[in-house]
Order: sequence, then structure tokens, then C-alpha cells
Amino acid sequence: MFNFEQNYVIKNQRVELSPLVESHEDLLYDASNSKEIWRHFTEDGYGKENFKTYISNAIQKRKDKTEYPFIIKDLRTNEYAGMTRIYDISNHLKNVKIGHTWIGEYFQGTRLNKNCKYVLFKFLFDQLNMKRIGFGASAENTKSIKAMESVGCHKEGILRSFLPSTDGDVRIDVVLLSILYEEWDNRVRSGLIGAL
Repeated sequence: MFNFEQNYVIKNQRVELSPLVESHEDLLYDASNSKEIWRHFTEDGYGKENFKTYISNAIQKRKDKTEYPFIIKDLRTNEYAGMTRIYDISNHLKNVKIGHTWIGEYFQGTRLNKNCKYVLFKFLFDQLNMKRIGFGASAENTKSIKAMESVGCHKEGILRSFLPSTDGDVRIDVVLLSILYEEWDNRVRSGLIGAL
């Protein structure tokens, strides 16, 4: 059963996820400071003031028990690389979502994201006995969608005109993806281990 009060630390030899706290703001700022990272987000974390608000909001959502934000640490370089969150948690239905994930440009393409998803899947499926993990991404964010497919996620559908763009001028579609426990157990776990 997922518990918002518990300080979960999830890791393997390459990555460590730990609960986000205010002191992480300065540790993450350099990795976050790229317009490209925030292009497909509904929250703009680019720049010092925006990032401060972004971190504060993420921490508040844990207090409100709606989202659980993690900081991502690359154990290979011993640097903080980004963030991810668990949200829409239903202990009763055994469903959860992973999202709001970003990784600094320096860490992209280094298999850090695959390690991050592996430890999250292992935690949610094997430790907490969840049965379904959902994901969503702007239909324009093809890089993120490909990354999710590369860790075993399946496209489920599209929510049409679901979100306003960051500039507010247009509305964007959201692509829904998921991974089920049976998929994790039958092939995704071993496939990811081979790709780490």
C-alpha cells in the first residue's frame, strides 16, 4: 500500500530516487535550466523564479497527498539529474501513474531514464503490488512517447484537445500509455535488465 507519509528511497547501482525537499531546488537548478526541457510541460519551470515555484508546488502536492515527487540522482556521476512523480494513486484499484518526469540534457541518452523506470516499476509492481501504471504525454512530445515505448509501455489512446499549451494559444492532444503487471512480469522486467 502506497503511503505518502513514508520517505521512499528507491535505487539500483545507477540511479537513486528520493523524496523531493526544498533544499533540492539549488541542487537541481542547473540540470533544469533549459527551455527545451519545459517545452511540453503545462508548468513552466524555466528560470530561477519559475523553478522555485515549480519545486514549491511539487512539495505541496505531496503534502496534499495527490502527487509524490522524487529527485533523480545519477550514481555514476553523483549528480542530481531531474525529477519524476507518482500520482493518481489508488491502493484500492491498484492503479498508479508516473509522470512529470524530466532529466537534464547532459543526462539524456545515458540510460539513466531506463534505470529510473526500472526501479520505479520494480517498486510499484513487486513491492507495492500495483497492477497497472499509466502515463501521458503531449502528442507533440514524440521524444517522450518513444522513451516510454522503449521501456515497455503500450499506447492506449488519445485525449483530444485535453490541455492548453504553455503559451495558452492552442490546445494539445495527450497520448495515453500504460504497462500492466503481467507485461512487467512476462517480458518487460527482463528486457529492461538487459538494456540497463
